[in-house]
Amino acid sequence: MSEFFDNYFNIKKIIESKREYKKQMARVEALPKDYQYVFKKIQGHMWNFASGDGYDMLKLHYELIDLFETGAGEGKQVLEITGEDVAAFCDELLRNAKTYTESWREKLNRDILNKFGKGNDSK
Repeated sequence: MSEFFDNYFNIKKIIESKREYKKQMARVEALPKDYQYVFKKIQGHMWNFASGDGYDMLKLHYELIDLFETGAGEGKQVLEITGEDVAAFCDELLRNAKTYTESWREKLNRDILNKFGKGNDSK
């Protein structure tokens, strides 16, 4: 329960996170328009999969900003960075984050293994 309060009701953490988020979004606004568009589409898509407090997702977004800044600095088109299958690119990014779908998968497996797993004689 303490972790819940630390993540959801820690005013200092919320304020710091908000400040950091605004800084990161200013970096997005400094990117070329095509990069901004793709970032915002990816960001919106990825928020559908965020779980818990969402801090894992923010970390991924900030890393994506770094990647986009590097690509833009090298004069690359945004699709040279993501590839044309942007959804697959997002899937790869999401492999590193705690997502709702991951939580659902874990719960499904845990429930079934608890019922029928090794060492459980309730068949």
